[in-house]
Amino acid sequence: MKNKKAFAVLSSVALVSSVFLAACGGGEQSGSAENGEGAVKAQTIKVANYFATDHPQNVALNEKFKPLVEEGSKGTLKVEIYDNSKLGAEQEFYDGVRNGTIEMGIPGMIMQADVEKMAVPEWPFLFKDYDHVEKVLNGPIGEEITADLESKHGVTPLAWSANGFRMFSSNKTLSSIDDFKGLRVRMPSIPNYIRQGELLGANVTPMPISEVFTALEQKVVDGQDNPIATVRASGWYEVQSDILESNHMFSPNIYIINSKFFNGLTPEQQQVIRDAAAESAKYEFELMKKSYADDKKFLEDNGVKFTTPDDKFKADMENAMKPLYDDIFAKYPWAKDMYDKIKAEAK
Repeated sequence: MKNKKAFAVLSSVALVSSVFLAACGGGEQSGSAENGEGAVKAQTIKVANYFATDHPQNVALNEKFKPLVEEGSKGTLKVEIYDNSKLGAEQEFYDGVRNGTIEMGIPGMIMQADVEKMAVPEWPFLFKDYDHVEKVLNGPIGEEITADLESKHGVTPLAWSANGFRMFSSNKTLSSIDDFKGLRVRMPSIPNYIRQGELLGANVTPMPISEVFTALEQKVVDGQDNPIATVRASGWYEVQSDILESNHMFSPNIYIINSKFFNGLTPEQQQVIRDAAAESAKYEFELMKKSYADDKKFLEDNGVKFTTPDDKFKADMENAMKPLYDDIFAKYPWAKDMYDKIKAEAK
């Protein structure tokens, strides 16, 4: 009898304890949303990029991605945006996303040395205009390009965004391809970029984007290539006199997230992130398209001279890229077919 009473007392204590713990939300679920009902552990997503705070990339992140994720997840996901290389230069924050110390990033195509198809969007003179870019990257070709990212680098692609059509800024007017001879040009440390600059006749100096202003100011280099939104947002117009509207390459960015982190989220959270990334990237594309005229006027008002290449100059630049394409087509059996498919989408 005593044993039965003792068992009853212990059972009652256990029951009360379990009810108390349940009411408190329970160990690992503390800090969760939704009043403990179907509670999900709250987590923070750090998003790293190298763009200036007022660049369209960060405008879109702040106005679209962050609120859509935080509201759509009902507070279970918090977004922190680290712009302007605050978590390191591009290679550093990309490595951070790969190893999981940073949850998300918006790099350029820096991974292309290992994931060969990621170089495709930056092949020279490939795209006609923004509509052509979006049609290609947001369709089956875009999926084919990113297919190996997760298996090779452990990151999940979420959405394509736009850095824009690249142009050369310089401290002198570029009126013909001959003007590139001896020009010291900063370009990203990516083989295809460097080769393009060299084929035009320039002396290429690779360096991170965070070092460009100082290099231009101290005349370590004479120029660089980037979309004009970056020239404006980064203040390079203070140390450059000219811009050539070469449109020699389209430069995309891509929303990526650490795959281990992403796969550890609930399906609902994953969908919220995917939807928010798509909406944010779409908005950023629109901002980039609309900003060109304003950016050009701003730069002209600040003393920058724009040169539009004539047909001969454009043809000379395109023809100069033939050795690069010959090498690409010889090295990758899939490359010529990919090139033809992308060109066909412009029709």
